[in-house]
Amino acid sequence: MILEGKNAIITGGSRGIGKSIVEAFLAEGANVAYVSRTQAEEHTALEAMASKHGGSVVFRQADVGDEESITAAMKDLHAAMGSIDVLVNNAGITRDGLVFRMKNEDWDDVLRVNLSSAFYTCRTVSRIMIKQRSGSIINVTSIVGLIGNGGQVNYAASKAGMVGLTKSLAREVAGRSVRVNAIAPGFIETDMTGKLTGEQREALVSQIPMGRVGKPEEVASVCVFLAGDASSYMTGQVLPITGGMAM
Repeated sequence: MILEGKNAIITGGSRGIGKSIVEAFLAEGANVAYVSRTQAEEHTALEAMASKHGGSVVFRQADVGDEESITAAMKDLHAAMGSIDVLVNNAGITRDGLVFRMKNEDWDDVLRVNLSSAFYTCRTVSRIMIKQRSGSIINVTSIVGLIGNGGQVNYAASKAGMVGLTKSLAREVAGRSVRVNAIAPGFIETDMTGKLTGEQREALVSQIPMGRVGKPEEVASVCVFLAGDASSYMTGQVLPITGGMAM
């Protein structure tokens, strides 16, 4: 019960990696609020998990890329929960394409949802955590933000921006015992990888020294570590979860 009694907010928590983070936090006794456009299909199961481990789970609908919507959600959840001990900025989208074919809206949408959303939440929640003199912010970037990827200039730029946001904010708030770290997943078993052809998957796996894609729960377990007291002397760090792609 590493996170027993802690109040956590997770954006993009209705599916994929975000949902695995919600489940991992609940299994460790946290009270979790996940923010997304849609509620998780298994929300009833999440409530049962929360009850089993002594925590709670609520869903808050919001557009993470809309300043007014996501800021209101953060403030309302703070009022309801009483404190915010952990914030996980996980929400993200892709609009892939070669740069010379990329439309302005594909660039703008990815930067808005992936990076601006984290700025909006961090701006609001960091004020709360500074007053508390405690808190852990975890930003989900990507290996693509560290090494780049053809056909994803918008996504890579947004994730590289998340690294800069993490390190800069960490310096601003460290003196108030607020920690800000990031994780950089590689290729993880999600809806996106599930749509790959056998040939595409083989080419992808060939880039990974461990010879397989990662599991969402393997990403979630690192978030649990960063959210808990075991990482109390860590801030401003970016932890790759890549099977060895970024040694």
